[in-house]
Order: sequence, then structure tokens, then C-alpha cells
Amino acid sequence: MNILIVGGGGREHALAWQSMLSPSAKQVFVAPGNAGTDNERRVNNVAIDADDTAALLDFARNNAIDLVIPGPEGPLVSGIVDQFRKHGIDCFGPDQAAARLEGSKNFAKEFCRRHNIPTPDWHTFTGLQGAILHIQQAPLPLVIKADGLAAGKGVVITSDREEAIATVEEMLSGRRHGRAGQRVLMEEFMRGEEASFMVMSDGVNILPLASSCDYKRRDDGGRGPNTGGMGVCSPAPAINPDMHERITNDILQPAVHGMHQDGCPYKGFLYAGLMIREDGSPTLLEFNCRLGDPEAQAVLLRLRSDLPALCRTALHDKLDGCRLNWDRRVAVGVVLAAAGYPGEVRKGTPIRGLNRAEAIKSMRIFHAGTRKANGHIVTAGGRVLCVTALGGDIAQARTAAYQAAADIKWDGMFYRKDIARF
Repeated sequence: MNILIVGGGGREHALAWQSMLSPSAKQVFVAPGNAGTDNERRVNNVAIDADDTAALLDFARNNAIDLVIPGPEGPLVSGIVDQFRKHGIDCFGPDQAAARLEGSKNFAKEFCRRHNIPTPDWHTFTGLQGAILHIQQAPLPLVIKADGLAAGKGVVITSDREEAIATVEEMLSGRRHGRAGQRVLMEEFMRGEEASFMVMSDGVNILPLASSCDYKRRDDGGRGPNTGGMGVCSPAPAINPDMHERITNDILQPAVHGMHQDGCPYKGFLYAGLMIREDGSPTLLEFNCRLGDPEAQAVLLRLRSDLPALCRTALHDKLDGCRLNWDRRVAVGVVLAAAGYPGEVRKGTPIRGLNRAEAIKSMRIFHAGTRKANGHIVTAGGRVLCVTALGGDIAQARTAAYQAAADIKWDGMFYRKDIARF
């Protein structure tokens, strides 16, 4: 089959690489892709932006695309699946109505309340006066979230009431995150261990993927601003078989059943960002309507099943009874970022040492913010690469990932030194 991956980040590189391994894959296209996808065999980049649904649809119709897999949340929330479905092209993801689980945090919270899915208490504000009053009275730390899409940067955790007031002022005014922040949620702070849990859904049944945990804060020790993710480990140490069953039964399966009951059947990848609380209970922090990034890089590196075939199976309501095969080794991914991330970054800086790093066995370097310029691979974003390695245990995988990371250089590169240090 001909497959089109929509997006240009590390998750999309992992999706393209995994799709290319499918025995049924004839050609894999990535729109717009990056320098890493451009280097993969049987993978072609297409110069179409991920948000240009009309151009993507034309390309799919003109190139006999059999399966489309959108990677980022923006096209899904904007209704890319609905458009492809109208033209009879398989597109694996939730439609616009179902993608509200990520498109609006307030929608997701109300959904959880209706369907008894455990989630922290919250309050929603569109006006500054009420928000400030709540900040003055709420226990600290306080979690502040932009209601809409904010590229993984819409969450602020603070123990400073003045910082909290400044944050909501910027969000509600539109200066921070534009329209996405003009409604804010303030949420009870949860203590425990974070984990990520992703499933495939056919609208009724779910097929759990391997667990993972990511590292959101920019700096070592969980300090600094929140980011889209600075590293990942799969499987997540906090998720043993009993916890796996609790998450499936208490959060993911009720979510899919609830969407079906509400008239919005959910087909696609569904991501649950979780807190395993100190009493051992799993609590939902957020839903995403796609694979996490960088979680996808570690999880897909371990997958030994035919992903495109599973996507088509899910679209035709047949996931019940499917099983997944996994590499038993642990995967650890370390994100290499550009100076200034998660704020403004300089682009176009040449990257050195990729060939040496890629020669290390049992690993992949998934590109995110890269492009080719004058025969060289250069930076093109904040999160630039995810160095992802397999090992017999966490220590082995971690050592391999950091050995490869040490070979890569560019001016201003940085990365956390404590990924998967449990």
C-alpha cells in the first residue's frame, strides 16, 4: 500500500520508519518531513505543510494513497480525518468531534466528570478577576493550563502567586498562546510519578501500546519550564501488570466507551498523560488525540507488529482479538535541543557527528527539527533530534543513548543528563 504520514517531527519520523518496515508498504510519503525522513529508504518527503489539508487531499488522490496517518494534533483538531473520510481515503485518527478531547481541556474535563474518569479537581476561567481571586485562595503549587492547543507549552506549574497572576494575565489577553489561552484551567497539583499510556482504538475496542514515561521539564532534576518533552523511557517503571490493568479498565476503556455513548466514536491513537499517585491510584492529567512525542520514538522502536496493517484494521472495526509483539528490551530516548528552547531558537546551524552516532548498534536517531541545506543537515526547530537506544535494562539503554548523544554537536546544543535515571 502507499502510505502518507502527515507532519515533520520526531514522532512522524518514527511513524515513517515503522511504516516502511511493513511488508505491505509499497511507498511511504511524509508531508513535509525532515532531514531524517528524507534519508530513509523507500520514504519520500512531500513539500506540503501538515495544516494544508486541501493540498494533502489532492496529493493523496493523485498518488493512490491507501492510508493516511496524521501525526500532530493540529490537523486532527482541525478536521483532517473528516475531509479524507468524505473522499473514501482511510485516515487513521479521530474526527474533529472526537479530537476535542485534546483540542479543549475544558471539554476533556467535563467528559471525565460525566464518565467517572479520575482526574484532578479544576476550575475554568475566561475572566481575569475571577482567576485572580482563585489564585489568591488556592493551595500551592498551582497548575495553570491553556484550554486549547499550545504545542506542548501550555502548562505552567508554580508556587508563586505573583507568577500565577502574570501567567493568567498573559494567557487571557492572548499574548501567550493566542486564542488557545483565552480560556484557562487551574488544576489541583498532583504528587506522584508521571507516566504515559497510549492505545489504538477502533471506536469500541482498544489495543494498548507499550507504556512509557517522558520528561517535560527542560532542566535536570525536573526544573525549568515545561516543554514538549526532553526524554523518554519505555516501558515505564511505574506501570506493572496490575497498574496496566487499572489504567486500561479505569481510564482508557471508559474513555472510548464514553465517546461512543456521546455519539463521537473515537478511532485512532489515544494518549493518556497520567499521574500514579502516592497511594498507587492512576489519575488522568490530560488526553492527547495522537501519539506522544517523544514517547512515540521509544515505543515504536520496540514495536515488532505491522503498524499500517493495524491502523487499517482499526478503521474497519476489527481490533478485538488483535495482539501486539514487542521487543523485550528497554528503550531510552534523549532529546537534543537548540539553545533557547522552549522559547525562540536560532535555526540553520550545521549538525556534526551524526554519522558516528548512527553507527552505534541497537539505536535510532529520530529527527525532529532538521532540514538539509547545501548538502548539510542543519537545525530547523527547538527539539532537533531524539537519540533513542535499546538495551537489556534501563542502564544499558541509557548508556547507549548518552554515548551517541555525546558524538553529536552543534553550537548551542543542550540536553538533560538525567533521563531514565531512576
